[in-house]
Amino acid sequence: MNAEKKSELGQAFAACRNAFYSIGAFSFFTNLLMLTGPLYMLQVYDRVLASGSVPTLIALSILVVLMYGFMGVLEFIRTRMLVRIGVRLDEQLGDKTFDAVQQHAIRRTPNVGSQPVRDLDTIRQFISGPGPLAFFDVPWMPVYLGVIFLLHPWLGYFALASAVILFSYAILNEVITRKPAARANETAMISNAWTEESRRNAEVIGAMGMSGAVRGRWQELHSAALQDGTHASDRAGMIATLSKVTRMVLQSGMLGLGAFLAVMQQISPGTMIAGTIIMSRALSPIDQAINHWRAFLGARKAYARLKLVLDGAPQKEQPMELPRPEGRFLVESLILRAPGVDKPLLRGIEFALEPGEALGVLGPSGAGKSTLARALIGVWPPAGGAVRLDGAKLEQWNESQIGQYMGYLPQTVELFSATIEQNIARFQPDASPEKIVEAAKMADVHEMILRLPEGYGTQIGEGGAALSAGQRQRIGLARALYGNPVFVVLDEPNSNLDAEGEAAVIRAISAMKKAGTTVVVIAHRPSAISVVDKIIFIKEGVQLAFGPRDEVLEKILKPKQSKQKGR
Repeated sequence: MNAEKKSELGQAFAACRNAFYSIGAFSFFTNLLMLTGPLYMLQVYDRVLASGSVPTLIALSILVVLMYGFMGVLEFIRTRMLVRIGVRLDEQLGDKTFDAVQQHAIRRTPNVGSQPVRDLDTIRQFISGPGPLAFFDVPWMPVYLGVIFLLHPWLGYFALASAVILFSYAILNEVITRKPAARANETAMISNAWTEESRRNAEVIGAMGMSGAVRGRWQELHSAALQDGTHASDRAGMIATLSKVTRMVLQSGMLGLGAFLAVMQQISPGTMIAGTIIMSRALSPIDQAINHWRAFLGARKAYARLKLVLDGAPQKEQPMELPRPEGRFLVESLILRAPGVDKPLLRGIEFALEPGEALGVLGPSGAGKSTLARALIGVWPPAGGAVRLDGAKLEQWNESQIGQYMGYLPQTVELFSATIEQNIARFQPDASPEKIVEAAKMADVHEMILRLPEGYGTQIGEGGAALSAGQRQRIGLARALYGNPVFVVLDEPNSNLDAEGEAAVIRAISAMKKAGTTVVVIAHRPSAISVVDKIIFIKEGVQLAFGPRDEVLEKILKPKQSKQKGR
């Protein structure tokens, strides 16, 4: 993992450094203009009321209105800038976060899911909100306190003590809410993950009467999340209330102290009012920071989680594009481990295929057939050995380039909530209708699509809910065949098909062979391997046989026939 990848999130914030500096500059003038009100009150009490000059009052009022108008413009600008910073961060990190989610899904990283996308939203929403402005205004506290000291030292000391008291509340808020907030975030993520799992398995839950048990588990997790969230909110609310009440008491105390000094004729009434207003402004950022502390903690946790996900996502330089491959496929002493598992799932897999050849992969359940499929399409990198396409290892191919040369039909077909046309075309924006129809015809699904209400424009719903399992599988096959790939892997392509669908799959394999496409078929049913040229037999992750179809079948079936005769 390189240093650039580790600092990717930090670099995105660093790219916005100038914008933050600009907000700091605007905050300088905004906070400077905040002195307009106290100075106006000081002038009104000490000059206008003493002299009775109406023109002076009018001139001062006009000046104050202009100053407040200018301050409003600056406040509006810095608020808009924060929103734009949030959008810019989202633009810089959105694609990388989405890709990281996909990569962690392939690697089966636990407790990731789609949370990084929500974390990015949390960071953007906090930055775009009023919370950061409080942190920009806090450094101005010494300036306000200094102005109060100029009015009278006693007022300055009182304001300083008030700031220390409220600042201690902010520190206390951090100390007593950090652990409860962390637990609340963790339990909420677990509860949300269970909700998503339940949604995906809704049919199984309903069919087997699991609703009560699953709901009970959700209530247990949700109650834990609510309890932790309530605990954190109670503590934060307690500190926020104490801070608000204390600030009101301190402001009244400032006014009382100013009145005492005015009675003692050490300051004027205008100075008393001005000092109270300035102290209110000095303490306001601390009070605002406490009020937005939970949002800040949430954004900080989201930042830490997102950084961990981005750092953990594999990053590699994309190699140069290679010429279009012919389809020569070679597997050399392949060793494969599942992500996070030390024990190899496959060991010593070796075979070679020429363009236009079809390979059948046989073996009992759990032998590693689907695992081999993931290795052949480059989803799981080898722990040893190599998988080569036209002599080049799969990792030597540019990912965006090799995808158009490969087709994959997984054992469990997942379609996207979009049109049939978009699903077959792999969501390529410039997909030609001719290629879409060609792939559908090769999968023998064209006529079926035309019988649907909107044809190729039919919306299939989430996960293809509007289609049967067999229809989803055949559309998934058309997607695998889109663009005439040179290498296609079909994992149980006939598992959900009837006799007509099986015949369509066999015709598609034969058509691919004639077109020079190299095909790998993983199947339990003999019909799917009736047109393959070679067979590899795997058991417990080890290759036991490879060669021409008839020879391997005879070798596999011979021991079974001998056992049956012995009985």
